[in-house]
Amino acid sequence: MNDTYINAVVHGTGNPGLMECLRGIERDFTGEGYGLELLFERSRAFEKAHMTAEEHMEALIRSAAELTSREAPRWEFAAARLRYCQFEQEVKERLGTLGIASLYDKLKYLTDQGLYGAYILENYSREEIAQAQGFIREERNCLFTYAGLDLLLKRYVIQDRERHGLETPQEMYLGIALHLAMKEKKDVRMEWVRRFYDMLSQIKATMATPTLSNARKPYHQLSSCFIDTVPDSLEGIYRSVDNFAQVSKFGGGMGLYFGKVRATGSSIRGFKGAAGGVIRWIKLVNDTAVAVDQLGMRQGAAAVYLDAWHKDLPEFLQLRTNNGDDRMKAHDIFPGVCYPDLFWKLAEESLDQDWYLMCPHEIEAVKGYCLEDSYGEEWEERYWDCVKDQRISKRTVLLKDVVRLILKSAVETGTPFAFNRDIVNRANPNSHKGMIYCSNLCTEIAQNMSPVESVSTEILNREGDTVIVNTTRPGDFVVCNLASLCLGNIDVTSDSEVEEIVSTAVRALDNVIDLNFYPLPYAKVTNARYRSIGLGVSGYHHMLAKHRIRWESEEHLAFADQVFERINYAAIRASSALGAEKGSYEYFEGSQWQSGEYFKKRGYEGGRWDGLAAQVAAQGMRNAWLMAVAPTSSTSILSGTTAGLDPVMKRFFLEEKKNSIMPRVAPELDISTFWLYKSAYTIDQTYTVRAAGVRQRHIDQAQSVNLYITNEYTMRQLLNLYILAWEQGVKTIYYVRSQSLEVEECESCSS
Repeated sequence: MNDTYINAVVHGTGNPGLMECLRGIERDFTGEGYGLELLFERSRAFEKAHMTAEEHMEALIRSAAELTSREAPRWEFAAARLRYCQFEQEVKERLGTLGIASLYDKLKYLTDQGLYGAYILENYSREEIAQAQGFIREERNCLFTYAGLDLLLKRYVIQDRERHGLETPQEMYLGIALHLAMKEKKDVRMEWVRRFYDMLSQIKATMATPTLSNARKPYHQLSSCFIDTVPDSLEGIYRSVDNFAQVSKFGGGMGLYFGKVRATGSSIRGFKGAAGGVIRWIKLVNDTAVAVDQLGMRQGAAAVYLDAWHKDLPEFLQLRTNNGDDRMKAHDIFPGVCYPDLFWKLAEESLDQDWYLMCPHEIEAVKGYCLEDSYGEEWEERYWDCVKDQRISKRTVLLKDVVRLILKSAVETGTPFAFNRDIVNRANPNSHKGMIYCSNLCTEIAQNMSPVESVSTEILNREGDTVIVNTTRPGDFVVCNLASLCLGNIDVTSDSEVEEIVSTAVRALDNVIDLNFYPLPYAKVTNARYRSIGLGVSGYHHMLAKHRIRWESEEHLAFADQVFERINYAAIRASSALGAEKGSYEYFEGSQWQSGEYFKKRGYEGGRWDGLAAQVAAQGMRNAWLMAVAPTSSTSILSGTTAGLDPVMKRFFLEEKKNSIMPRVAPELDISTFWLYKSAYTIDQTYTVRAAGVRQRHIDQAQSVNLYITNEYTMRQLLNLYILAWEQGVKTIYYVRSQSLEVEECESCSS
């Protein structure tokens, strides 16, 4: 390439770092379909008189983005390098005017401006910050795709109040690592800073969006999602709504279980027909989601769950549909149904039989127990006992009418989410301490739940001032602390590499629990008791394609079984080692971890599993739950991989965004992987469900599993997928994604 022309291009942009960037592109992107000649030829299409330096640079970036194609997919990496070169120059100029030369000076400035948490410089010396700066590897910026880097620069790096970037991607990863290692012992702390930084900057694993966004910042709310059990009282319902508002204020999503709230027409203090039912209260949650927008970025997000036998179920199933009485709608929340085994058993037998809907308050008043507080055989026995009891009123419906409402809503709105409560509770390693009623906003969390309870209200005199003190019992208010292994960037066949990354991620997640800013005290109490984490994955389809495995194959199922067993083994071993080092979670005694029942239930017997079970019994577990697979919609873009457990939507497409083109390419797309990236809507969904069943054995919580259906699907085919999921032991189903339907992505759980 002519050096004179390259010099002219560099001069036109006014960016001295561009020369090295272009030489890097020339060195690394050679061969058919690549080269500086093509880049400059395309950029001439954007030339005009009196172009500014910024316009010259934008023309180069857009040219590289538009050159990205199925035949030349790696142009997206060239576009990312050019975009970073532009950003780096802008940051250097900004810092130059502020007289900032070192990382320590930058952190001091950001702290003084209220953009960085003061706790970082309070805990690390100038020498330690200088040592940490030495960990930075700028060459890792080359790992970003254009879409990933663009998202990171716009939403994750620290910006000033005029939205100008002040932090580079590598400084962002290092800042997160400094935060996550902050409470480690001084003699090993910098080693953990390095390990956390390497894991994140090499994109071997990602933390959840709230952790990536908020770690190192003054308001360090690091958790993704929360789950509350709504009590059957006016005070309790409003407390739950307030809890949601407080969580939403700091960017968290929420799951709310409404299964204890009395149904429409139930009695209040003995007055029959007085209760308004759950729909009215759900509308209040809906309005709160809209009113409390998450720091002005997006509105709050909540999922609401109801049992399949609750009397208000038919109205609940029409919350988001477009027909019917709009006063009974709640279009901004996400409904989920909690199914007992009996529901699917009967659906499999015959849809032409009765299903009985009842009020939980009425059952408790008549029978003295709460039906929702049991599961499995005990629940089924109690259910039929309630059906036979003439004192309990029933709303008798044909099972096929309930199923029709479920499937109609699923096709129209993507919801309701499905929560198979008996499967979940039978697999609960901490069943000695409670029940699991529902999941969270993205259906991957399954932890013990119980409502917050009022204890007393006292009027006290304190130093001449009257105060009112409300005392509450915190219950189990679930918190989700999430991270994801990037399966396409790890050698998943290597025990040593998987163990290295998993142990680092588990430790980082465990540290989140102690470092978190909690929007609610209930969340802090529960998190401290159970120390639950949710290690998940992204890049599942990427992994399969990289190993030349077709989605629709038995090889896929066998490979998934091996990979997830390897991950689970490493996670349990890491948590047990942490338990020996720092102490077990409060409720380890009596758990299925301690008794070994956890291992027996999953067929983890013989060989190394026997040794691990003995190790866990002897030295404990740091965390009550370990694995949960979230959707990772945002962080998978950042990581340049496929989202969560999903197949790709398309191998390649160009997305137009505000005067720019954003290439989206299946990772490592080439002639050897092209046909392995079959589109989600063309994949036989039975393989998706069967794979979920295979993985579920190794995941102590749940998975965000989506079903992709075309307009040719019949209701019976969709029902069969739900029944198959239940038969395969799948705990939850997230969205049903109809080809003609666009559903909203959850960003709270993106990990």
